[in-house]
Amino acid sequence: MDFFAQQARVRGSSRRLVLLFVLAVVAIVATIDAVVWLTMGHHAAAGEPAASNLPLLFASSGAVIAGIGLSSLFRIMSLSSGGKAVAESMGAVPVPPDTRDPQLRRLRNVIEEVAIAAGVPVPDIYLMADEAGINAFAAGYSASDAAVCVTRGCLDQLSRDELQGVIAHEFSHVLNGDMRLNIRLMGLLFGILVLAIVGRRVIWFGGSGNRRGGGQVWLIGLALMAVGYIGYFFGRLIQAAVARSRESLADASAVQFTRQTDGIAGALKKIAILAEGSTLQVANKQEVAHMLFGEAGTFNALFATHPPLLERIRMLEPGFKEADLARMAAGMQREAASPPPAPANGPLAAASSVPGMSLPPILTGVLAGGVASVAPAFQHAAAVQQAIPTSLGEAVQQPESALTVMLALALSLEAELQPAQRRIVADAFGDDVQRAVQAQVSVLAALAPIARLPLVSLAFPALRQLPDGRQQTLLRALDDLVKVDGRVDINEYCLARLLRIHLSEARSPRRAPVDGVKKLPAARDSVILVCTIVAAAGCSDEAAARRAWLLAMQQAFPGEAIEWTPPAAAWQAPFEHALDDLDGLSPMAKELVIQALLRAVHADGQVSVEEAELLRVICASLHCPVPL
Repeated sequence: MDFFAQQARVRGSSRRLVLLFVLAVVAIVATIDAVVWLTMGHHAAAGEPAASNLPLLFASSGAVIAGIGLSSLFRIMSLSSGGKAVAESMGAVPVPPDTRDPQLRRLRNVIEEVAIAAGVPVPDIYLMADEAGINAFAAGYSASDAAVCVTRGCLDQLSRDELQGVIAHEFSHVLNGDMRLNIRLMGLLFGILVLAIVGRRVIWFGGSGNRRGGGQVWLIGLALMAVGYIGYFFGRLIQAAVARSRESLADASAVQFTRQTDGIAGALKKIAILAEGSTLQVANKQEVAHMLFGEAGTFNALFATHPPLLERIRMLEPGFKEADLARMAAGMQREAASPPPAPANGPLAAASSVPGMSLPPILTGVLAGGVASVAPAFQHAAAVQQAIPTSLGEAVQQPESALTVMLALALSLEAELQPAQRRIVADAFGDDVQRAVQAQVSVLAALAPIARLPLVSLAFPALRQLPDGRQQTLLRALDDLVKVDGRVDINEYCLARLLRIHLSEARSPRRAPVDGVKKLPAARDSVILVCTIVAAAGCSDEAAARRAWLLAMQQAFPGEAIEWTPPAAAWQAPFEHALDDLDGLSPMAKELVIQALLRAVHADGQVSVEEAELLRVICASLHCPVPL
């Protein structure tokens, strides 16, 4: 599935949503104005001079628009903390990072694998513990404040591959920009529904009409309530239309992530077979219906937020027949009657838990310092995750110990630089933290180089819990540590840049950048510079770097004669400005940039650690996933 084309579709959906919402508000305002004019307007009798009703109608229109607008804004602001707020509003509870529950551990492992493969921070993980149906959703404004929530039914009923398919489906919404649109849709629907609530209150306070003007007030309240519910009806139609257009694309994205259809197709089949299906019992389920993996309630063609189940299955398995469900149901009954095999924590758990047993050769190549291009992204992620020492994995689960790990990652191996770096850490955080950082250095020495930035992704949920002041101190200390020798190498830069991006967006989720509109020629110099840095980082000599860079230029600007200029020694600041410039490109222009970078990266047939880390940071800066 083309991420960049999907981003363009989401932008189109946003425009259509705004247009439909404006039309709905105009219709509501016109209806309320008509009722106000009939009940309270001046109607001149024969021989009386006509009086203008415009002030009354202006006041009525203003009140209705303000009510809808302020209510929508209130609801959106109430969700300003991102995905966490949406998950908790549904009664979900967080899954502890150090959980020992086998099902919850499996869930965390799967989500961490998907996050590493996509090059995004691990999201907050939530469980709807009382929901037996198979369902899930992702919420937030960006990848840095996202939350992924699953039901108990997902854990009880799905195999690991099926759970992976569901999580990959939800991550496609994280990566494609659907989540910001989903939160806006929640706010707009709430704004329209508020009219009905206000109408009920007006009727109650208006009385039975015994007081002067009470009948008019009662009629206006009735109109508000009727129009509010009618507006909510059409709002639900808008909600369903917007959601249906994206769900099939998310299913296809899940297949692209996992490289197999059995997982997500199996989850959809179980929804069709089981009595609970994907139904939720929580009272406000319709508010998030457009975010869910499956229908929140009984399928209704008018309000359905997803295509029919059989249609979704056949999109993944064209030869599937409805009769196959009966055979699958019988097989599930036989499996339920036999004792299940002992579950493994991950795809590599058996190999990694037995002393002396090595990883498969293809994955050993992943950890040797480079990236084996033939290994699928999930195998890369699983290998990296399993290669992280247990003590490090536990350390990044808690805020303070995660902070010490990040500082230890930035320390130099050169003995002459270490005293100055220790002073920087002690001045910023105190001697106790400095000693804890030193203790982590020996552990990090055994870490595969390719696992450095994935470790940042795993640490992010804990780092996000640090107070704002401590986060800022961490970022300043990282900058000081990497500049202590007067130069900044690629690995140090990538660590500091990646943390700065994710922490800043997590602090202010609603301010996370949205898609730009610039065309590629408008950022020509920035494209050239970024491709130059990547080409130079991946090649051992200038001639090879120039060849890689020329391939990138042919991809981005075919037919143009562009002169190669080696990167300057002080490359960091220009590179930062170039990345910020490229983030303002349109989705399709960003796709051209990523394609050009991939040409440079693959020019020599292999991917170095420096190239992999730069690509991960560039994708984070451009708010797009790492190419699978």
